[in-house]
Amino acid sequence: MVNESAEMYLENILILQKQKGNVRSIDLAEYMNYSKPSISRAVNLLKERGYIVIESNGNIYFTEKGKEYAEKIYSKHLVISQALMYLGVSEEVAVNDACKIEHVISDESFEAIKKHMH
Repeated sequence: MVNESAEMYLENILILQKQKGNVRSIDLAEYMNYSKPSISRAVNLLKERGYIVIESNGNIYFTEKGKEYAEKIYSKHLVISQALMYLGVSEEVAVNDACKIEHVISDESFEAIKKHMH
């Protein structure tokens, strides 16, 4: 199991990869507005846990396990945001709330929301 903080890092790496292609720790620090030492510590923990690989040039890539987990979290974020906006919540609030909900919602509840939305 991954904690909420690690999930946020994985999700943000995925978002940056979709936007930029290659992602390095400095990109993550700028995107998340965190210090370089904080990012370095988190990235190293993700590497130790087998979620990412860091190449010699500093580029960060997902392992299969890491990519699967990041996509799962990002999917939750997108679906929950859409569901909240469908219910009339403003986009800003929906996105912020989805960031919180995505880390605590059960798979069963998420699947029910996803089924209802599609």
